[in-house]
Amino acid sequence: MNGAISQLERFTFLLPGLTDLVQIVIVAVGIYYVLRLLARTRAIQMLFGLVLLLAIYFLARLLDLNLISYLMGKLFEYGAIAALIVFQPELRSALARLGQSRMLRLFHQMEQGEVVEELVDAVERLARAKIGAIIALEREVGLDEYAAEQGTRINARVSAELLLSIFSPYGPLHDGATLISGDTILAAGVILPLTQFPVSDKSLGTRHRAALGLSEETDALVVVVSEETQQISLAHRGRLERGVDSARLREVLAGTAKVTETRAEGVTR
Repeated sequence: MNGAISQLERFTFLLPGLTDLVQIVIVAVGIYYVLRLLARTRAIQMLFGLVLLLAIYFLARLLDLNLISYLMGKLFEYGAIAALIVFQPELRSALARLGQSRMLRLFHQMEQGEVVEELVDAVERLARAKIGAIIALEREVGLDEYAAEQGTRINARVSAELLLSIFSPYGPLHDGATLISGDTILAAGVILPLTQFPVSDKSLGTRHRAALGLSEETDALVVVVSEETQQISLAHRGRLERGVDSARLREVLAGTAKVTETRAEGVTR
């Protein structure tokens, strides 16, 4: 019995201490937030690609495939620089959120009500006038990447009059999407990626498919106004809700309600 106890005492150094547990929790939380940041974006696919390369590298080391191990090792020497370049939009968005103080968040919440009213007013007037529009509201995942690739920079405060001007028929920015971050219009005339999933409702036009495409790649909330039917739609996380009225639109924009998919008219996975 004493011998068994002495044997166990030899391995007590393997038991984690309080400091070790704290470090494990911090690392786990950090990994969780990184994965949450990358979820449902193009970056998560790149991350899976990197994990696959790592698996190939360790398998090559295990099987003594020297040539493959050497080439993969050289590739990983520049991996940190490549990761900074590939994940630059996500890193910039994460650092920006880390720099936001509680006071700034409170101030943002106070202004959010004004932005919601301006958006609802603009969408109602666009629908009544049968003017098509697509407006994407930035959430956790930044939209700067799309603003930089396409469209025209605006960087102006959100207002119903400005949105009506942007989507004015025959205007140069009418057909593209308008991207909004907080109370600022980032860019207009932006070409968004179309959904890659089959759409059961053949009446859905390019705007609705683009709204679904962006909502699949990011967590943005996308508002679509149909110029044919005057119908207002909402896309979020790959779901499309059609026939939205002003009250429902205000609830979703204010964050008090979620988008629900219209199965009869929406997307089939």
